[in-house]
Amino acid sequence: MQQTLFDNNENLSPLDEINAPLASKLRPQTLDEYVGQQHLLSKGKVLERMITSDKIPSMIFWGPPGVGKTTLARIIALKTQSEFIDFSAVTSGIKEIREVMSKAEHSRRMGLKTILFIDEIHRFNKAQQDAFLPFVEKGSIVLIGATTENPSFEVNSALLSRCKVFVLNMLSCDDLVTLLKNTLKNPKAFGNIEVEISDEMLKMVATFANGDARTALSTLEMLITNSDIQDEKTIVSEEILKQCINKRSLLYDKGGEEHFNIISALHKSMRNSDVQASIYWLARMLEGGEEPLYIARRLIRFASEDVGLADTNALSMAVAVYKACHFIGMPECSVHLTHAVTYLSIAPKSNALYMAYGAAQKDANKSLAEPVPLHLRNAVTKLMKDLNYSKGYKYAHDYEDKKTDMECLPENLKGRKYYNPTSQGKEAKIKEWLTNN
Repeated sequence: MQQTLFDNNENLSPLDEINAPLASKLRPQTLDEYVGQQHLLSKGKVLERMITSDKIPSMIFWGPPGVGKTTLARIIALKTQSEFIDFSAVTSGIKEIREVMSKAEHSRRMGLKTILFIDEIHRFNKAQQDAFLPFVEKGSIVLIGATTENPSFEVNSALLSRCKVFVLNMLSCDDLVTLLKNTLKNPKAFGNIEVEISDEMLKMVATFANGDARTALSTLEMLITNSDIQDEKTIVSEEILKQCINKRSLLYDKGGEEHFNIISALHKSMRNSDVQASIYWLARMLEGGEEPLYIARRLIRFASEDVGLADTNALSMAVAVYKACHFIGMPECSVHLTHAVTYLSIAPKSNALYMAYGAAQKDANKSLAEPVPLHLRNAVTKLMKDLNYSKGYKYAHDYEDKKTDMECLPENLKGRKYYNPTSQGKEAKIKEWLTNN
C-alpha cells in the first residue's frame, strides 16, 4: 500500500492543469526523467541503489533551491512500497507531529513502513525535531528531510547522526539546457505549439537561472508566452529574451569563460595592490549577476594565499564579510564586498603560506610511509613504553623560551624548510624570530 499526500498531476482538473506552473506540470516521475545529481543517481551509485531496491534509510537532502530535492522525494514516493506522508515544517507544529507519529506507529504494528518527507526541515525548532527522534530510532518512520541550510548547524546532532546526508549540487548549465530541451519536446508543456528558439538562447536562459530548475522553466514559459507566432510557429526573438531576463547576465558569462576571466582579473588586480581595478572587477561581477557568496569565498582564499601572515587580520575580515553577505544578500552586501576587496588590495602581500604548503605537499606525497619519530609518539600502553615511544620527548613549556632543539621532522626530511616568510607587514617580525631561533 502506498499513500502519498503529494498532488499528482493526474488528479488535477483540466483547468488546474492548464494553469499549473510549468515546473509542476512536468515534475519527473522516475529517475530516468530526473536531470542532474549524477554523482548520486548514476547507475550503481549508493542513492540510486537504495531507491531501486526500496531500501531507504532516514536521510537529509541538502542543496540550494531548485535542484530537485522535493522532486527526488516524490520519485521515492512512487517507487517505495511504503506509506508516504508529506509534512511541511512551515505549517506544522508539535500537535501535528504527534498525530502523524501515532498513525505511523499504528502502521508499523500492522507491518507497514512509513516514509515521512519534511520539506525545509531546518525551520523546525529543537523541540519539534526531538519529537521525531524516538520514532526514527525504533523504526516507526523513515525520515527524509530537505533543507537549503547546512544540516550540521540546523538539524539536531542526535537526529542528524541517524540520517544519511546527501548533498545535491547546483544544476550545471548543461543540466539546465538538457531540461529545457526535454521540456520543448514534451507535449504536456506547450501542447502542439512548435517553438523556434536557438541553442544559444537556451544556454542564456540556463545561465540566467543560475542552477535553479524552477527559474529556468518559468523563464522559458515567459519567453514562449510573450513571443510572436509566425506561420503557425512561436518564434523567440533576442529582443523578447532581453526583456525577460537580465541582459547584464548575458554579457557576463558566455559559456563560462568570461566568468573565470573576470574572477581572475579581480584576483590579480588585488594581488597587484591595484585598488581601483579591483573595485571595478568586483562591480563587473556583481552587476553581471554573480552570486555574492562565490566572490566572498574567493576573497577568503585570497586572504591566506596572497596576504597570509603579512596581515593577520585579513582572514578574519574576509570571513566576517562572507557572513555579512550571507545575512543580508544583494544589493546591500555590495558594500561589504567592496570593504573586503579594498582591504585586501592595500594589505601587505605574502604568498609564503601558499608556497610552504606546496613544498610540504611534494615531500608528503613522496614520503607517505615515512614513520613518525618515536619521541613524537604517545606511549599510552606499557608495550609502547617498552618500544621507546615518547622517549626523548621534550615538553616545550618546561623551557623558558618555549622552544627546544628537538627534531620534529622524519629522519629523511631533517633540515627541510617550507615556510620562508617575507619582509612584508607583520611577517617581518616572524622572519626575524625564525632567524634568531
